[in-house]
Amino acid sequence: MNATPAPKLPPVSVIMPVLNEERHLRGAVHAILAQEYAGEMEVVIAIGPSTDRTDEIAAELVREDPRVHTVPNPTGRTPAALNAAIKASRHPIVVRVDGHGMLSPDYIATAVRLLEETGAQNVGGIMHAEGENDWEHAVAAAMTSRIGVGNAAFHTGGQAGPAETVYLGVFRREALEQQGGYNEEFIRAQDWELNFRIREAGGLIWFSPELRVSYRPRPSVRALAKQYKDYGRWRHVVARYHQGSINPRYLAPPVAVCAIAAGLVLGVAVTPLAFVVPGGYVAAIAAGSLPAGRGMPLGARVRIPVALATMHMSWGWGFLTSPRALAKRVIASRLRSRR
Repeated sequence: MNATPAPKLPPVSVIMPVLNEERHLRGAVHAILAQEYAGEMEVVIAIGPSTDRTDEIAAELVREDPRVHTVPNPTGRTPAALNAAIKASRHPIVVRVDGHGMLSPDYIATAVRLLEETGAQNVGGIMHAEGENDWEHAVAAAMTSRIGVGNAAFHTGGQAGPAETVYLGVFRREALEQQGGYNEEFIRAQDWELNFRIREAGGLIWFSPELRVSYRPRPSVRALAKQYKDYGRWRHVVARYHQGSINPRYLAPPVAVCAIAAGLVLGVAVTPLAFVVPGGYVAAIAAGSLPAGRGMPLGARVRIPVALATMHMSWGWGFLTSPRALAKRVIASRLRSRR
């Protein structure tokens, strides 16, 4: 009796938005091409107007492997890049990967299996931050600790199950087409916003710790502060754009910013007792950095409180200063697109 042949795996399109990614692009693409996946695969890189060697490296990758293609992204914006790559891709499963993300060897095979098992429209896993020097190790520790990011499963891990959003994502193409792709007005938070729309339409977003992507943190305090300020700014836009989408976890940083600012002002103008608030925050992040930095070099451990404070204060400040006019512009653009 002949053995039943194994079912044919669905072909997969991997899409990558890249801008100034000369440091990690080659490694990220090689991690994709080396996937333990027996199905057909293509990689579509959407290239923004970089000022480093990103374009040159991408051209080399195209010459080296026929599965790799590029499309232009003149705006440099991530959601525009994602939509351009989706449009240029061909296959029913769409895998999003960033230019500084390294897929684990079985990532695509596991994601395709989970899509079949769960019936989800999008599956994703853990954003496993990994550094290459003391500062990046500190940021990685902060980004994978509860004191740094709360109970976000895709940062800290957890049980498999339905989720509000996931890191990057492996989508059924029909879900992306049904939603019209990413909203290009969302320079940041475009993943959260798209996943919200998928859930509103009845689709399932599934988190699994089986899926793991290594992530390279921002290389400086300034770059990390800008990243998290943008996160807070655009998360407030999402909250205004989609009423009822706010989560208490997202309010912790802006509340902390207000409380610390009030404590400092009152401590100077009224009573030194008010300094207990900012002092308590400093003590809390110092204590929280101890378990987060366990086993790390001293140079990384002493930088963890700086990374934590940068993330919290920048996110909170971005949320508080996010202009209402920005949300109105985003809402207006969506209404125009529906006419």
